[in-house]
Amino acid sequence: MVIVELLVVLLFIFLGARIGGIGIGFAGGAGVIALTMLLGLDAGSIPVDVILIIMSVITAIAAMQVAGGMDWLVDLAEQFLRKNPKRITFYAPIVTYFMTILAGTGHTAFSTLPVIAEVAKEQGIRPSRPLSIAVVASQIAITASPISAAVVFFSGILEPLGVGYITLLAVCIPTTFVACMIGAFVANMMGGELKDDPVYQERMAKGLIKLQGSAKRNILPSAKMSVYIFLVAIIAVVSYATMISGAVGLIEHPTIGRNQAIMAIMLMAATAIVMITKIDASKIANAATFKSGMSACVCVLGVAWLGDTFVSSHINEIKEFSAHILEQHPWMLAITLFFASMLLYSQGATTSALMPAALAIGVAPLTAVASFAAVSALFVLPTYPTLLAAVEMDDTGSTRIGKYVFNHPFFIPGVVTIASAVALGFAFGGVLI
Repeated sequence: MVIVELLVVLLFIFLGARIGGIGIGFAGGAGVIALTMLLGLDAGSIPVDVILIIMSVITAIAAMQVAGGMDWLVDLAEQFLRKNPKRITFYAPIVTYFMTILAGTGHTAFSTLPVIAEVAKEQGIRPSRPLSIAVVASQIAITASPISAAVVFFSGILEPLGVGYITLLAVCIPTTFVACMIGAFVANMMGGELKDDPVYQERMAKGLIKLQGSAKRNILPSAKMSVYIFLVAIIAVVSYATMISGAVGLIEHPTIGRNQAIMAIMLMAATAIVMITKIDASKIANAATFKSGMSACVCVLGVAWLGDTFVSSHINEIKEFSAHILEQHPWMLAITLFFASMLLYSQGATTSALMPAALAIGVAPLTAVASFAAVSALFVLPTYPTLLAAVEMDDTGSTRIGKYVFNHPFFIPGVVTIASAVALGFAFGGVLI
């Protein structure tokens, strides 16, 4: 019967992947109905905190976008990249990495990908090189962002085991950043030179390739202030989490928990942005970041609920099957997370669906923290929005998906980056944990 139930879970995940986008959340909910009403399992837990944190953070980001803050950040990113055009393959992932850490969502990469493609093209550099690692960096940075739902949820279940929020960030930020630079080194060697690419030559002959030059953006007067307010909110989140942590203990009996504090601070930041910059609050719900964030909430709701329904009903069997394997080969957790995230399309959903089960069966905190970066394998299947956007924005044709599905320029840099992050996580985490 367990095999049948597992097949049902995989079937609905596959169905969601076929629908695409928000459809993975729809299919997850349908899968819960199949497991509970048809197969008799008890419904699992809904990751309410994860969903509410995504909602509150995205609300603040969308307010910042309406105020022009995102345009200003992209303008700064373009200035940075154009000052160092020859090193675009190494500097592009730095930009997308830190924008993701700041915003807690990898969708910020959408705004920088056109700049990356244009600068690379101007320099005669194969755009697939910086674009591939930039997309990967925007995904893996989620596991290092202080305000991402994945980090907040994971730190919450780690704290009873002695690993605090700050310790998790202290391991994840340096290891994932260094891993991105290793991935950039690999990406910089991939593919032939742009001038020798037959697809590029063909598109050039047909006049399909155009140089746009530096884009002129109309930066609103309210842009800088909205970014400053959002930065203060992030500092407040990290500071409060530090003060209430057991390691520091400045606040022994907090009147509001860390998760609730994140939600409240982000909603307060959105309030401040609206009041101080005098933007039209009705426009926030129509912002691109708001729409993508709400879509992410539905995806996490459906998929994580589906996963927990199956896992919580068979936790004892999973413990017996997995405990010995993971004890002998702890790196197997990273592989499990890698393949799960490939199907779930969400670091938050993968973390909330599998990490509690991993810790419940006795996986060491060090193993879990080191493997955390593996929830970012969203680049494997060439269907993730930022990946597809990178393909579309490269009019040279160098960033293309091969006929064998997996032979695309994101795969090797992505695998190298995640493998490096996991290896560094074991080494660096061994010192801090």
